[in-house]
Amino acid sequence: MKDYQRQTEFLRQCIRYNDTVEHRQLETRITELQRDEICVRRAVWLMALFAALAMAGLCYATILVTDNPPRLADISDRFILKALCVLGVGSMICLVGFLGLGLMYRKELDQRREACRRLAKEFLESRLGASTAASGENNGNGNNDGKFNQQMLVEPLPSTPSRDTAAN
Repeated sequence: MKDYQRQTEFLRQCIRYNDTVEHRQLETRITELQRDEICVRRAVWLMALFAALAMAGLCYATILVTDNPPRLADISDRFILKALCVLGVGSMICLVGFLGLGLMYRKELDQRREACRRLAKEFLESRLGASTAASGENNGNGNNDGKFNQQMLVEPLPSTPSRDTAAN
């Protein structure tokens, strides 16, 4: 599973905790977009395969074509050449169209992921309360920049008396 898919799955898990109509619609739309994107990706691979096969067929046919007087076999060979050309050009046109469609699906999926982030943030803030770092208040390091303090304060544990000192 790619990092992009893991992030999307995490966001979907976050919004599942808040069972509202908006969250369910968003999750449904994300699922549909992911399914459509996979379908388009498969179509792109199929068109690339068809284009490669047409190119291989044209290369093979140009090597074996002779300039002898036309016979019925030569006419059928020319028909195969035309069919290979049509297959190659058609698959290249479809390949460009499917790539464009895939980009549109990815763009819409990115928008839905951003909406998912927003809804997850709103839900978490409503449950946990707005954090002081997110609201832009002083974060404790003297800056008022709204960023989390990266330093961790560690207090030493109270020392426990060892057996030697406890026996004395």
